[in-house]
Amino acid sequence: MFGSSPVTVVITSEADTWDIDDSSCLGCGQFVDWDRMPDLEQQANIPRDILTKPKRELKKLAREGYWATSRALRAQVYHQLIQQVACRLVTPDALVYTDVASRLFGKQSVSSHPLPDFLEGCSMPTYCLTLEGVMALKKILICIGNLFPDITYSPILPSLVALLLHYSEEEAQCFENISRLIASNTTHTSYIDQSFLAHQASCMTFGDLANKHCPAAHRLIASASENVFEVYSEWLSWLFHDLPFNYAIRIFDVYLLEGQKVLYRIALALLKQYRLSVTSTELEGIDIKTDLQAFVQNIGEHVTVDKLLERAFGIRLFSRKEIWLLQMANRKALMERGMTMVQSRQSFHLAVDMQNFSSSIVTAQEMRIIWSWIPERFSLFPPLLLFSTSEDGCSLQRFYSCCEGYEPTVLLIKTTEGEVCGAFLSSDWSERRKSGATSGFFGTGECFVFTVRPEMERYEWVFIKKPELAKAVPRSRQRSPSPSPASLLGSSPGGQGTSSNRLTVPAPQRTKGRLSPFLAVRHFLLPSQTASMFMAGSREGIIIGGGGGRALALDTELLWGRTEHCETFDNPPLCQENFKVQLLEAWGFQNT
Repeated sequence: MFGSSPVTVVITSEADTWDIDDSSCLGCGQFVDWDRMPDLEQQANIPRDILTKPKRELKKLAREGYWATSRALRAQVYHQLIQQVACRLVTPDALVYTDVASRLFGKQSVSSHPLPDFLEGCSMPTYCLTLEGVMALKKILICIGNLFPDITYSPILPSLVALLLHYSEEEAQCFENISRLIASNTTHTSYIDQSFLAHQASCMTFGDLANKHCPAAHRLIASASENVFEVYSEWLSWLFHDLPFNYAIRIFDVYLLEGQKVLYRIALALLKQYRLSVTSTELEGIDIKTDLQAFVQNIGEHVTVDKLLERAFGIRLFSRKEIWLLQMANRKALMERGMTMVQSRQSFHLAVDMQNFSSSIVTAQEMRIIWSWIPERFSLFPPLLLFSTSEDGCSLQRFYSCCEGYEPTVLLIKTTEGEVCGAFLSSDWSERRKSGATSGFFGTGECFVFTVRPEMERYEWVFIKKPELAKAVPRSRQRSPSPSPASLLGSSPGGQGTSSNRLTVPAPQRTKGRLSPFLAVRHFLLPSQTASMFMAGSREGIIIGGGGGRALALDTELLWGRTEHCETFDNPPLCQENFKVQLLEAWGFQNT
């Protein structure tokens, strides 16, 4: 793709030359212009046993900013923590760097070596490095490109090397430490994305997390930007390019101990803080991507670094494994679209076509908002109408036959009173037959229900808002069989189930050869299985949401329905409790 074309790099440094000479390795502290630091760090009494404390206690100290008081302490902690990172057996160390750097650069005072291709289009903050430090940064990046040829795209790497250089005794030490982070093979934990595919999957994962944990900010961005993903694709730049040094280095403190998950937390906290500082009217006619960048650059006017971290760790994310599963699912979706090299995401991020979209229930603008709620890996594909009562008739069996083979689907309902509601359903409707004609509930925690008119609102799985509730049940807890949809639909639409609070859900069956789904019930220890009743279907009707009521229930003629509060989504009734269907549509995702 690149051929012999020059690599374009945006340099944010006062230095006007990248000449390399041997004087760039000047020892500890010599890479940094301390006069340019936001404030001088004060030396502190360092307990002799600080480096032997257990990791849990080190996490607490890092979050509280303990090593921000001592450059020497921070340098020691960084080196020790990185040396403890599990990595590939053959990982280049300081001696390898010395040998390769000598071979590449020799005694030259000026280098003609190009920067690695993986820096194509990447910004390169240099923080408070001196000219010698900037030259050391370039040398390390060139050696990384030489020794790690599999790295094809890594916009975060220059920032991490620059931060490490502030606390390294020499170039070789900095190189060895960054190499260990690159070569980390810790299960479900990553430090540095090393390809465009991995980077884009991380951006999609952040978009999914923002959708779930920052609904107000997400709604604001979706209404003000034509391409929400383009805004979220800058999330790493917020942390390691736009934030001032004293914020970025505190993030680096916790990042070394907790991996990429902590970066998601802090970026989400920034997004929440941004939402508090702006209104919808203020964003009219403004480039929200640029406005967000300016906000982050001036974060000191809005929140201290301690308060930002406090809010970040107050966000309850799911486990590393669940986030890893989501990231793998996003990678898979991108690979299915052929995205593996450095290329524009725009051509693949297919939003709702505002000109050609046609629905009898919702407008193109309303569908665009609904599309912004669905997981990123599905929003790669445009909506495809699968079933409509106006065209296919009021037949449940016809609904099933039109929807089977599509995963996921979006259900839209318009009542005779003009109210509009619906659901995002994560699993193929054919799952209902896995255990026979009276199969129980299925689906995953990505399912959600929503209203469109009179107001747009989304109601997600209750454990997205309160994941800590899933930790209270011992692993020995047994699950009893799920009720059949027939038994739940046996009463009239207006009837109340008398045993819904005792209903439980079996573990979803594993499908050979498929990636384990994100937010699968079996990954959680749930205090009540009534809170994981996502979707069910039989010859008598369909149910979405359960436990204490049903978020949506429709009869076999798709003509009458009922909506109630349910434990799965903790939703209010989505429209009048007993309603008559005027129109119903099912939408899939056009992935071929």
